[in-house]
Amino acid sequence: MFRSRPLAPEALAFLAGLLFLAFYNIPLWRRLGAIAPAGDQGGLAMQFAFAAMVLSIFTMVLVLASFRWVFKPALVVLCMASSVAAYFMLQYGVLIDKGMLRNVAETDVREVRGLLSPRLLLMVLGLGVLPSWLIIRVPVAYRPLRRELLGKAAAMLAALGVLALVALGNYQGLAALLRNHHELRMMVVPSNYLAALVGFAKEEMAGPARPIEALGQDARRAAAWAGHKRRSLTVLVVGESARAENFGVLGYARDTTPRLAAEPGLIAYGNVSSCGTETAVSLPCMFSNMPRRDYDANRARRQEGLLDVIQRAGLRVTWRDNQSGCKGTCSRVAFENVREAALPAYCAEGECHDEVLLHGLQDYIDTLQGDAVLVLHQMGSHGPDYYRRYPRAAARFGPVCASNALNTCSRDSIVNAYDNTIAYTDHVLGALIDRLRANQDKLDVAMLYVSDHGESLGEYRLYLHGTPYMLAPSQQTHVAMLAWFSPSYAQDFGLDLQCVRRSRQQAYSHDNYFHSVLGLLQIQTSAYEPELDMFAPCRRKAIAGPGDA
Repeated sequence: MFRSRPLAPEALAFLAGLLFLAFYNIPLWRRLGAIAPAGDQGGLAMQFAFAAMVLSIFTMVLVLASFRWVFKPALVVLCMASSVAAYFMLQYGVLIDKGMLRNVAETDVREVRGLLSPRLLLMVLGLGVLPSWLIIRVPVAYRPLRRELLGKAAAMLAALGVLALVALGNYQGLAALLRNHHELRMMVVPSNYLAALVGFAKEEMAGPARPIEALGQDARRAAAWAGHKRRSLTVLVVGESARAENFGVLGYARDTTPRLAAEPGLIAYGNVSSCGTETAVSLPCMFSNMPRRDYDANRARRQEGLLDVIQRAGLRVTWRDNQSGCKGTCSRVAFENVREAALPAYCAEGECHDEVLLHGLQDYIDTLQGDAVLVLHQMGSHGPDYYRRYPRAAARFGPVCASNALNTCSRDSIVNAYDNTIAYTDHVLGALIDRLRANQDKLDVAMLYVSDHGESLGEYRLYLHGTPYMLAPSQQTHVAMLAWFSPSYAQDFGLDLQCVRRSRQQAYSHDNYFHSVLGLLQIQTSAYEPELDMFAPCRRKAIAGPGDA
C-alpha cells in the first residue's frame, strides 16, 4: 500500500517528528499539564506553543538527516532507543541527563537483568519494532542533489518560521516555563538522551590518557599513634539507596532498625546529605577530596582518593564488594568480589545477600597483621526489585511488591518491600557490630556506615534514584549515616564520644567524609581540611591530631 504514494523525505521528517512528539513523550505532556493545566487561563495555549516549538525543532533536525542511505537507519535507531527511554520514564519517572547515562554505562549485567520485564518488551515491540517496520516499508522519493537541497532548505525555512512565530508570540511564557522548570529539557525524547550521550562521550574522551595524579603524598600517621595500645580495624560500610527517611533509628514511625536501636554506643546522624543521586557520582565523590559543588568526574578518575591516602600512611586497605564495583575508588587497593564465591548460604540465582560481606570476617581479624581499614560495599536497597535484596525469611513487612514494574504495584507494597531491605541492613550492621565487639579485647574496632544516595518510592511520581541533583527530592539526597566505636578505639584515637553524640543532629554531607575519615585515623597530610572533619571538635586536645606537627 505504501508503494503507490511515495513521500518526500521532508514529509517523512515531519511525520517522524510528530510520531516522537505524540507517542514517546507522555511523561513530558503529563508534567506540562501539571504545570500549565488546560483548564487554567492560557494553559492550553502554553501547551500548544510548547508542542509547536518542539515539533519545529524535531523537524529541522530530522530534515538535516533526511538523505538516502542515512535517514531510515537513523529513524530506526531513534525509534528503538526512544521506546526504551520512554519505558523507563513512564515506569520510574526518571529524568535523562549525562549523569543518568553514566549510571547506566557503569551498571553491571545483574542490575540490568533486574530492570527487564514483559512491559519493557511490549514497549519495545509497540514503540520500537512496529514504527521501525513502517518506516522501512514506506517509500521515499529522493530527488537529484540540487532539488534535494532546495527542498530541504524550503522545509527548514518553513519549520524555522513556525518556530519564530511561536517563540515571538509566546516569548515571556515559554521563557519563564523553561527557566523555572529545567526538568522539561530532560523529558523531551529523543533530544534528552542524545544530548546526554554527547555530553557523556565528551567527558569520556576528554584529553589523552594521563598518569594518575598522586594525592596526599605527605601522608603519615600522627605522633599519637605511638600511644596506641593495640592494633586497630576501622570498617567503612557503604550503603546503597538507603534513604534516612525509612530508618527507625532516625525517627521513622515504623521499627525498621530494632537491632541497631538496641546496640550500645550506636550514634545515628539525622541530617546528612549525599554528593549525588546515583552511585556513579556519589561513590567517587565521597571518596575524593572534592566537595559536591566542585566535583568533577574526569578529575576524580585521574587522581587518587581517600583509600590511596590511607594506604600511603601505612594502613592495610581492603575493599569487599557485593555491588557493581567501586567506580574507580578502590583501583589501587586490595579488592574482593564476594559474589564470585557464590556461597549457597547467601547466594542464589546470581544474587548474594549482604550478609555475605561478613563471611570469613573472623578469620580476617584473626590473621590481621598491623592496622587496617576494611570497606564493605553493600547491595543494600538497590531497586527496583527490592524483594530480592533480602532473604525471604527475613521479611518483616508485607505484602510486598514482587515485581520490578513498580507502577503495577500498590505504594504500600513497594514501601513494605523497601522497608524489608532496611530491616535486613539493620540485621547485617547489627551482626557486624556484634562481631567487632567480640574482638574489642584484642583490637581497637569501629564502624562508620553511610549510604551513597537515597531512593524515591513514588513520591512526586518518581521511583528509584538518579534525578538531577538540583531537581531531586530529599528522599534521594537525605541519607543514613551511623557510627559505632569500641571504648578502646575512642580512647586510643582520642574521641570524646559524649561530644560526638551531641553533634549527631548537625548538618553533614559527603563533603565531610574524606576529611573525617582521615581525621578519625589520625593521618597527617596537606590534603586534610580540619574544618570539614566532623570529628575534629570532639578530638581530645591531649592527643595530637592529624594536622599537628
